[in-house]
Amino acid sequence: MPELPDLVVYLEALQRHVVGRRLDRVLLLSPFVLRTVDPPLESIFGAVVTAIDRIGKRIVLAFAGPGTPAAPPAWRGEERYLVLHLMIAGRLRWRPAGVPKKGPGISPKLLLAAFEFEHGTLFFTEASSRKRASMQMAAGAAAVRALDPGGIEPLDATLDGFNAALTRENHTVKRALTDPHLFSGIGNAYSDEILHAARLSPLKLTRSLTDDECRRLFESTRATLTAWIDRLREETGAGFPDKVTAFRSAMAVHGRFGKPCPVCAAPVQRIVYAANECNYCARCQTGGRLLADRSLSRLLRDDWPRSIDEL
Repeated sequence: MPELPDLVVYLEALQRHVVGRRLDRVLLLSPFVLRTVDPPLESIFGAVVTAIDRIGKRIVLAFAGPGTPAAPPAWRGEERYLVLHLMIAGRLRWRPAGVPKKGPGISPKLLLAAFEFEHGTLFFTEASSRKRASMQMAAGAAAVRALDPGGIEPLDATLDGFNAALTRENHTVKRALTDPHLFSGIGNAYSDEILHAARLSPLKLTRSLTDDECRRLFESTRATLTAWIDRLREETGAGFPDKVTAFRSAMAVHGRFGKPCPVCAAPVQRIVYAANECNYCARCQTGGRLLADRSLSRLLRDDWPRSIDEL
């Protein structure tokens, strides 16, 4: 799922490409992608995009209301909003007018919708048969705010605010960081990177963290997200991000099971659960102790190695 660094770069690219531009029409290519019909999707045909914003992991496009000039929004009640939730496999692709509407990531099997502007087309795709990505229409800012899970913005939070959200409930640190009701925009990939940078076990309980550990986590969260935003901005330049992925070769641990940790060279470990996995370095984060994997540790029982050295 695109997370905060990816979403920031998406928003900046959309700002460059569609704000101040007229949306001629939207072609729905999947019958399930549009989840609301009030206000109707047709109400934004011919309207100008006035702003791009984010609610959690959702992308919000604001359109001028009927008779409203194209100008920075005042969040008036007559405005219309289109809210895109990319979920795990949803992506956005931009093709300027006159450029063939084919290429990597754009296939009839993947297309959910096409937003036709006067100067190009924005494609909404999903590389999954489960079709979780969605579009919603909203009338007025209150309707958009109702979609907000309520998590704090990690790059705007103070240390006290961060700690308050972190310890609101006694969960594992991994679960707390990825809970959209606590923190906005952090998912499976960047939580692995943040915890590695903070030298913390993903299974440590939030209310057992020391003041020093809380501060390390706060600083690592800001540093990790900021560094990746800068890196993705540099990769995208003035174009549009076409390679949004949760697995990047420059990551320290996420998606790097069995590969050497960039800090200590120990093999990166993982915990597999449901459809996800958590990656970590035992030597850097857990004092050398291997965390129990729900499947393998039950299978191996007494043969399950207890430490990275034993492994």
